Amino acid sequence: MENIIEVKNLTHYYGKRVIHENLSFSVPRGSIFGLLGKNGVGKTTLIKILMGFLRPVSGRCRVLGEDSHNLSSVARSKIGLLFEGHLAYEFMSIAQIEKFYSAYYPSWNRDLYYGLVDRLDLPYDHKIKNMSCGQRSQVVLGLIFAQEPDLMILDDYSMGLDAGYRRLFLEYLSEYVKDGTKTVFVTSHIVQDLENLVNEVMFLDRGGEVLQTSLDEFMTGFRQFRFKRNGSANTLHRDDVIRNLDITGDNASVFSFRPMAEVGAHLAEMGIETAGLEQVPMTLEDAFIGLTGKY
Repeated sequence: MENIIEVKNLTHYYGKRVIHENLSFSVPRGSIFGLLGKNGVGKTTLIKILMGFLRPVSGRCRVLGEDSHNLSSVARSKIGLLFEGHLAYEFMSIAQIEKFYSAYYPSWNRDLYYGLVDRLDLPYDHKIKNMSCGQRSQVVLGLIFAQEPDLMILDDYSMGLDAGYRRLFLEYLSEYVKDGTKTVFVTSHIVQDLENLVNEVMFLDRGGEVLQTSLDEFMTGFRQFRFKRNGSANTLHRDDVIRNLDITGDNASVFSFRPMAEVGAHLAEMGIETAGLEQVPMTLEDAFIGLTGKY
């Protein structure tokens, strides 16, 4: 399967702070690829590198078959980018900005733009500067869909959107990739939105640690085990078996990629009493927090 994005041994620092170190991953055509991580782990930095706005310290990054720091105008016209804050030309109206953008994209689909923007129930001469944050977001998302890009890069699309419009947007996004030729690379702080959307997921952690897997493999392979808290639970610590832990009230939870029998035996070897040990079902948001921690 052809890869739309290929990253090899990507390393980047801000001063002495490691953002990415020897990061390698690929995004196949036709996939919806979710990038998850807490604030400050380098999600936006990675998107800047993918778009050629920032040159990494070392490593290689290719997008649509071209070096990311030297993307041609043809390649850029095939990328729909939503980047940090839903920027738009605020002095323009709904109709003016559509006409302006349409000149730059050969596959422009006017109906897609107005299909989303008409839901604002605003006249076409309404100025963007007089819109709420959420309304501006809807205009920008309409502009991105109208481009009919081969690759859509969405850096936290949910800013300012209410629950209903987020649901509508996700429906549009699912339809957008249905034919298998379009690709989406998406980040979101609303993790539950991605649970029924993404095929592949990559988790970034502080210091450059990475986990890439299919969503199905992650949700079936990463587990939470809970037991009644007792004095011995105070000696719990992370290791090769216990990926993370959480002690709240009378309950202790451990998170692991190992099966329950192995985790129970490991805890027993540590001298920890595990009365009532049970596996707890998790949503993607639960699993994300279990993997990366609450803080």
